[in-house]
Amino acid sequence: MITSSYRPAPGRFLISEPFMADQNFQRTVVFLVEHNEQGSLGFVLNRQVQSKIHEVVDDVLPHESPVFIGGPVEPNTLHFIHQFPEVPGSKEVFDGVFFGGDFDVLRQGMNTGNYTADQLLFFVGYSGWGAGQLEGELERKSWIVAPEGVDYIFRKDYESLWQDILRGMGHKYRVVSNYPMDPRLN
Repeated sequence: MITSSYRPAPGRFLISEPFMADQNFQRTVVFLVEHNEQGSLGFVLNRQVQSKIHEVVDDVLPHESPVFIGGPVEPNTLHFIHQFPEVPGSKEVFDGVFFGGDFDVLRQGMNTGNYTADQLLFFVGYSGWGAGQLEGELERKSWIVAPEGVDYIFRKDYESLWQDILRGMGHKYRVVSNYPMDPRLN
């Protein structure tokens, strides 16, 4: 399978190889928010659910922020990435993209209209790897690492994200982006 010269880092994307068997990650794009010697943490960007945040969390006025299945780990937890540097406790992942922070401050900004849905994503659960685990999966060529890109995070259409990022990486990846789900159909 194909690899890339990029290494995992906060802000980068993990693109699942085209024939990944794990149902949790088939044709997914994981946005890494943490990567260090203790492990890695990220969120699947292209598994959006039909619910909006006001349908998932009490005490949030109707707000149209999308909700995604962030991964198979702790699916009963809520996480968020955003572009609001003033949210206390948030961690900058790269170039104006932040992870987490004080949810009460975020909720207040949502309810007053100061924080808009086009700069905010919510995730139930997350994707996590222990120390060395992601590196092992990269050696087995389970993932293609893609460079940072804020336009891939905050967008209207996530359905074509897997293909869009691969196509944006150049010719050899463009070919991979057209592989069928079932190689027998090629």
